[in-house]
Amino acid sequence: MSDDKSGVAPGTSADGSRRVTTSPPPVPTETDGKPAPPPTSVPSAPPAVTGGEQVPDALPDDRYFNRELSWQDFNARVLALAEDASQPLLERAKFLAIFASNLDEFYMVRVAGLKRRDETGLSVRSADGLTPREQLSYIAKRNQDLVERHTAAFEEHVRPSLAEKDIRIVRWSDLDGADHTRLSQYFTEQIFPVLTPLAVDPAHPFPYISGLSLNLAVTVRDPEGGTERFARVKVPNNVPRLVRIERQRDSQTATFLPLEELISAHLGELFSGMEVTEYHVFRVTRNADFEVEEDRDEDLLQALERELAQRRFGPPVRLEVAHDMSEHMLELLLRELEVDPRDVVEVPGLLDLTCLMQLLSVDRKELKDRPFVPATHPAFGERETPKSVFSTLRDGDVLVHHPYDSFSTSVQRFIEQAAADDKVLAIKQTLYRTSGDSPIVDALIDAAEAGKQVVALVEIKARFDEQANITWARTLERAGVHVVYGLVGLKTHCKVALVVRQEGGTIRRYCHIGTGNYNPKTARLYEDLGLLTADPAIGADLTDLFNVLTGYSRQATYRNILTSPHGIRRGILSYVADEIELAKAGKPAGVRIKCNSLVDEQVIDGLYRASAAGVEVDIVVRGICALKPGVPGLSDNISVRSILGRFLEHSRIFHFRGADAYWIGSADMMHRNLDRRIEAMVQVKDPKLAAQLGEVFDSALDPLTRCWVLSATGEWIPFPAETTQVRDHQIELLRKHGATG
Repeated sequence: MSDDKSGVAPGTSADGSRRVTTSPPPVPTETDGKPAPPPTSVPSAPPAVTGGEQVPDALPDDRYFNRELSWQDFNARVLALAEDASQPLLERAKFLAIFASNLDEFYMVRVAGLKRRDETGLSVRSADGLTPREQLSYIAKRNQDLVERHTAAFEEHVRPSLAEKDIRIVRWSDLDGADHTRLSQYFTEQIFPVLTPLAVDPAHPFPYISGLSLNLAVTVRDPEGGTERFARVKVPNNVPRLVRIERQRDSQTATFLPLEELISAHLGELFSGMEVTEYHVFRVTRNADFEVEEDRDEDLLQALERELAQRRFGPPVRLEVAHDMSEHMLELLLRELEVDPRDVVEVPGLLDLTCLMQLLSVDRKELKDRPFVPATHPAFGERETPKSVFSTLRDGDVLVHHPYDSFSTSVQRFIEQAAADDKVLAIKQTLYRTSGDSPIVDALIDAAEAGKQVVALVEIKARFDEQANITWARTLERAGVHVVYGLVGLKTHCKVALVVRQEGGTIRRYCHIGTGNYNPKTARLYEDLGLLTADPAIGADLTDLFNVLTGYSRQATYRNILTSPHGIRRGILSYVADEIELAKAGKPAGVRIKCNSLVDEQVIDGLYRASAAGVEVDIVVRGICALKPGVPGLSDNISVRSILGRFLEHSRIFHFRGADAYWIGSADMMHRNLDRRIEAMVQVKDPKLAAQLGEVFDSALDPLTRCWVLSATGEWIPFPAETTQVRDHQIELLRKHGATG
């Protein structure tokens, strides 16, 4: 999924009014031109597995929110951050870009999947009882509203505010003759040579339009008489979208011209001797959700590369057009691209606002979040003669919390010291996503070249990072690393590392189990947790897990960790069942969950049963939530809130109060994580470390913490009220950990 990037007043628009984000109410949809019947409730789910027993399901049919509409609500919360006038101005522009990027991926994957099911006639309904076509109808209506709100936030608020600060995005007509001269020279030297106007006529078929490319649809006419002709000009994506106009060396002033404006102003040079009668910008989004037929290919790498080559040729799922595009030009695009008219999104402004990320390059610190330096965890603090990570872990477990605790002086140092230590015999690690210049990968290469046994499980099916991971896999293989690509039919999403070290006459194992990727760049943007330990039992568990990942072991149960696809759901439901029994016995009980998404019906039903038994359930979810909180008789004792801000809340934490048990790991409460991925969770047993996790929950759930609260009707309500004294969860953690700015 999506990277939304402290203190904000979520849901506050630029004019100071509060914005309430809601799931769209039921509206009539159309099927073959006829009004669709009301949504049909989903049949009762099969008996849920709770604590290892089959418990009859007597819960109401309409107990879930739709996951796709809940995702749109999440992206609306991202948009609310861009609308928030208390945010630094360039951060607001960043959130506008993140909203656009999130929406692109949503269409490429989720909408594409729904369209495929609808077109193939699959009658599978969502958990809330909607058919694929009904969901697509709701999504389209909600999306058009969000796109208009997105455009208004930029055109009416952020863009004018930027101009007041001497950062301008202008049109060609706004510039003077001197600017035109400079830009025309730039066009002639840098842009014109890479442009290829493609005509459409009997001798030239309609060109293929690649996904997410920005294009100009142009009509030209022979001035001496003749019919109009259509042509397409692709806006190159290998040059900056926003062309900075160099007027002076004052870095405080920045003026940008969208590249399509520059090209449009010079169409006469591309179609010399012809009259340009009309031109408009458009953009196509294509299905990028493919599946590799692993069992039919001997080489997974080759199979994946073949599918990657086909990704850009997927069928279209969205056509974005300028709002003033003429009817006849739109009809031509719909016909030639074979796009359903329901998939057209009219944008009343600049298309593809992901380009606003480029504005962060402007050197205006006062318009950005205050920079910070992550603190080195006290356990790894600098000394005249620093202790090794191994010596530190022999003294006890360490819990690191990124980005507040430095990744480079903890997890990265752990791998780097292992690579350089003569006593280390082996390093085994999973890699799901990592940075382009990864020091982790460099350390693994150094270790292999030093003669250590190094195993890297590279998940080459990590969506949209496939090509990068293929490149890493081959680089590691050339260095002598044993590279494994995971298990057929499953993605390896767990974040684990195992170091085997010879210490005298014994072998000791050191471990890291985390919630986030081994990526030093995102570790400064994503909030994640990691447990570093020398616990022999956990070391034995990770040894067994790597045997599953690299060999033919089918082990599914472990001593001190939970893994999917066999154990995490069952383990969580077992803990929930225990909390229910404690509550019935009048003993303290409670469940607190922090995750990215809560969709899995069995887990949700377990929480509903806990609520009915009097167990207090508090949930902090960043993105999708299909659970309905606060419904009388169903979820009276469940509260749900969402925190978005400077850092992307990414950690997964589970606290079972009666058992006094804290768990962290890589798994979200979604079908894909619990059924189709290798995930790992570990219990944090050290009382001091468990208390740290408790403090994270206490801060996130503080009544004064800025957040959105989910209502029983699906509204995400900004909280607390504007007149109330508020605190910011992320800023408080920055202070607590001593991260400096």
